[in-house]
Amino acid sequence: MGIYNDHVVPRLVNAVCGMKVNNPHRERACAGLHGRVMEIGFGSGLNIPFYPAAVDSISAVEPADLGWRLADRRLAKATVPIERAGLDGQSLPFADNSFDSALSTWTMCTIPDIAAALAEVRRVLIPGGTLHFVEHGLAPDPGVRTWQHRLNPIEKAIAGGCNLDRDIRGSVERAGFEIRELDEFYADGPKFLTALSLGVAVSA
Repeated sequence: MGIYNDHVVPRLVNAVCGMKVNNPHRERACAGLHGRVMEIGFGSGLNIPFYPAAVDSISAVEPADLGWRLADRRLAKATVPIERAGLDGQSLPFADNSFDSALSTWTMCTIPDIAAALAEVRRVLIPGGTLHFVEHGLAPDPGVRTWQHRLNPIEKAIAGGCNLDRDIRGSVERAGFEIRELDEFYADGPKFLTALSLGVAVSA
């Protein structure tokens, strides 16, 4: 599984998450980012084209070396400084109150301890700092949720620990964030995979 997770999963994520159908959601999630920004689950840099002009710098947290290498071409075209500054979203190597904004796109599904990761994000944000996110997770409809629960073990095995049935809104709120904006909807595709939560939350 080490070889699979290190060499196959980053390519799978780059291909699936890099589909053009996701670009409007990325653009919406990135809108309003400003100042010093930390991105957890940077992956292969798929958000780079959507960083607003108000962003001064990006501190990228990405555990996969291959994912970072796959970002080379996008990094070369970036208009803001981007530094790979961490490997583990559950233990961030930053001081308290270091960032104005944080970004997470299709990342919360995979982090093993999402509560710890969100607590760390809140810690490194300034008071009033914003967490921008688009994530797939627990569907609003009971029938879809049933299939998410059934298929979750398979999804975790083939997609590097990705969970279909995480409660994104609940996870963010339990971490002490206040939801400022939230759009919950089905994107194109199978509903068990495409129940999205797109929003902005504020660090108290």
